[in-house]
This record gives sequence, structure tokens and C-alpha cells, in this order.
Amino acid sequence: MRLRQLRIGTRLVLAQALVLLAAIVTAGVIAAVVGPPLFHEHMLQADHAPDPSELEHVERAFQTASIISLGIAIVAAAALALAVSWFLSRRFQEPLTRLQRAAAEVAAGRYATRVPVGDAGPELDALAESFNTLGTQLASTEDTRRRLLSDLAHELRTPIATLQAYLEGLDDGVRHWDQTTRSVLGEQVTRLARLATDLDAVSRAEEGHLRLTLEPAIPAELIAAARDTVAGRFEEKHIRIDVTATGSGQVEVDRTRFLQVLTNLLDNARRHTPAGGTVTIDTQREEDWITVSVTDTGDGIPPAQLPHIFERFYRGDAARSRDEQGSGIGLTISRAIVEAHGGRLDAYSHGPGRGATFTIRIPTLAVNGEGASSCLRGSGQG
Repeated sequence: MRLRQLRIGTRLVLAQALVLLAAIVTAGVIAAVVGPPLFHEHMLQADHAPDPSELEHVERAFQTASIISLGIAIVAAAALALAVSWFLSRRFQEPLTRLQRAAAEVAAGRYATRVPVGDAGPELDALAESFNTLGTQLASTEDTRRRLLSDLAHELRTPIATLQAYLEGLDDGVRHWDQTTRSVLGEQVTRLARLATDLDAVSRAEEGHLRLTLEPAIPAELIAAARDTVAGRFEEKHIRIDVTATGSGQVEVDRTRFLQVLTNLLDNARRHTPAGGTVTIDTQREEDWITVSVTDTGDGIPPAQLPHIFERFYRGDAARSRDEQGSGIGLTISRAIVEAHGGRLDAYSHGPGRGATFTIRIPTLAVNGEGASSCLRGSGQG
């Protein structure tokens, strides 16, 4: 138990000392047992046979010289071994001590703590790099958590304030229960319900609990169904939907979830495309993959915002992940659903005012058995 309480440097020195002691004992025993008989045999085979007293004197001289030489060698070896052990223990102890202190700092919530890399050998350097990566990820997670709480409070503030104002107005007699009041209250309740539903979906996705009911489907049929769902909203804004297809194939998807992705992308494109614009849905077969792209002629996305648009509640100058009626996590859910099918959802844009393209890449039915799963294995950003 006490040995476990010793520092690794001390234990390393002790281990080296034990090895050295074993080597000394072994060398001493072998020298004492093997050396004298061999020397005596050589003396007897010499051309000049010594008399007994001379032979005894020579053998004692040999033993004394052997003991002295072995003793000097042992002392020199011990000193050198202990010096090397001390040096190596310091080399190991210092980076481990730094890691221990840095881990304590991170545990205390100071995620910016890092440890130096490059002076402790490849194994400890790899450990330091992994620790620094962990710190970066924890800092990012903490930043996301804080932003999520802040944005969630922002998203809840508007409908709650509206409900509170109308209820106070009803109590004070300023407002009356009519169709307008009922409509406003109903819209805010629906907004809160949508937010709760979407947050639950994102949580399930990130925990790997988003269940999918997979079945074969033809992409063209799914696209047609999604187009019919949003057609009325597009007509109200005078936006045209064009559909093009290259190649054919089947995919294995959860129809309800996949239609949710397509309608999310189409609604997102509609919100950011001016009247008279065009949204194009393009389907292509690329070897064992099917790609579905939704391209609009709308606001576009600044390059600095592209890496963040799939984050929950992300808001930018032209944040496409939310609008005044959305929950702000539609794109997050869409990416999670696509990744649950073994695919990818990516966004591209040439900049503000030049439109944007959202591309779904999903394996065909022939290879989908390896790529898809009945439950989520990954989630989107945020």
C-alpha cells in the first residue's frame, strides 16, 4: 500500500536499484563460485608447477584482485545507474506533474489550461496532445452550453412575454377574448410546443436515441411529396421550384424523418429567397451514393458563418437556421437525421447575395446496410 503512495520517479529509482542489486549479487556469486576453480585449474596446467605455498599465495592474490576490481566496478555501475535513474525519473515526473496540475485546473472549470508538448518523449507527448485536445473540446462544449442557455432564454422570452401581455390585458379588460386574441395566443403556444418538440429531437439525436423505421424508397417520390407539402407556401411568395434528376436508385430511409429534412431545407430556402426567385432540387447518382441538393437564389451565406449554421440557435447576419417563427434548430435536426441514415448534410455558398446550396449525400440501398442504422450514431454540430 505504501509503495503505491510513492511518486513514479521514486518508484522508478527503486526499481532500477533492485535491478542493480540483483545484478551485483548475481555477478558476485558467479565470480566467487566459478572464478577460483578456473584459475586453480589454469595454474596446475602451467609449464612451471608451483609449490603448494606459492599456489595458495597466487590464488589469494587473484581472489583479492577480483574482489577489489568487482567492488570498484559495482560502485561505478551503481553510481552511473542511480544517476541515469534520477535523470529518467525527472524526465517522466515533470510532465506527469504538469498533467496532474493541468487536470486539476480543468476540473475546476479553467478549460483554457494547456500543457507543453515536445520535451517528454513520444508517448507522453501524445498524452499531452490528447489532453490539450480534450481541453479544447471541453471549452467548446462549455461555450456551446452557455450559448444554448442564453439563446434558449431568448427564444422563450418572446412567446412568454406575448402570452403574459395578452393575459394581463384580458385581466385588466384592455383586451377581449376574440378571434384575434385566440389566434395570437394559439400561435405563441404552438411556437413553444414546437420548440419543446425540436429540443427533444435534438437531445435524442445527440444521445443516439433517435429511432428510425427504415424502408426502401425512391428519391424522386420523396422529393415530389416534399414539394407538394411546401407548394402552397412557395406560391404565396411567388417562388418557383425546379426539379432535375440524373441517374436513378433506391435508398433505405425513414420516410417521415427524411421528408422532415427535405421540407426543412425547402422552407429554409423559401425564407431566404426573395419573391420571383427560384429554388432548384437536383438529384444525382454518384457510384454508391445518392445526392440531393437544394439550391436557392437568395441571401447567400457569408464564409465565416458556414461552419456554424448547423449549430443550435445560431444567429448571424443572414442566419438561415432560424426565422421569426422557427425554433432555430431545424438545420441541426436535419443534419442529425441525415447522419442517422449513414449520410452527410453540407452547406455551400459563394457569399452574400449569391444563394446557397444544401446537399444531402446518402448511400444507396445496395450499400445502405453498412451505412445506416436504426438508431442515431452521430449528430450534427452544436
